[in-house]
Amino acid sequence: MSTQTRLITADEFLEWPDEPGCRQELIRGEVVTMSLPGGRHGKVAGKILRRLGNHVEAAELGDTYTETGFIVERDPDTVKGPDVAFVRSERLATIGNPEKHIPFAPDLAVEVKSPNDRDDEVEEKVQLGLRAGALMVWTVDPESRTVTIYRPGIEPVTLTEDETIRGDDVIPGFECRVGDFFR
Repeated sequence: MSTQTRLITADEFLEWPDEPGCRQELIRGEVVTMSLPGGRHGKVAGKILRRLGNHVEAAELGDTYTETGFIVERDPDTVKGPDVAFVRSERLATIGNPEKHIPFAPDLAVEVKSPNDRDDEVEEKVQLGLRAGALMVWTVDPESRTVTIYRPGIEPVTLTEDETIRGDDVIPGFECRVGDFFR
């Protein structure tokens, strides 16, 4: 005898009940529950969001998001919530219903590593985002005070706290000393 799990869609997941004290994502139709990140994680994500958001808003480049659901795979659906994300202005009109999950990968996805994150899990998130159409993914490591930049078809680049991270063609004009994310 075998038991088959019923997979749910992104729309069904939107109506899924919240689990107090936890964060949930939809992975290939199955709800995955994770514990909430700690204080350092939230502080770093907040600093990144503020710096990116201020630049994006001033330059009218698009919108920034935090822990918002992006549909990155269909049939079965996967809905991921990067710690910080950016979507360019020209793509905003294609979102449709702003109450639902965003129906595509962000242009930039930022993942802040937590102490219990395994490297292979983080790499899987990065590759999933790039396959889904993200133009850039940053993994931010508060422990080593580094940011690794991933782009489709290009070798990743790791920057230390004394180096400057730039938005290049994804977020034109954005630049920031990496160490400012960790202050």
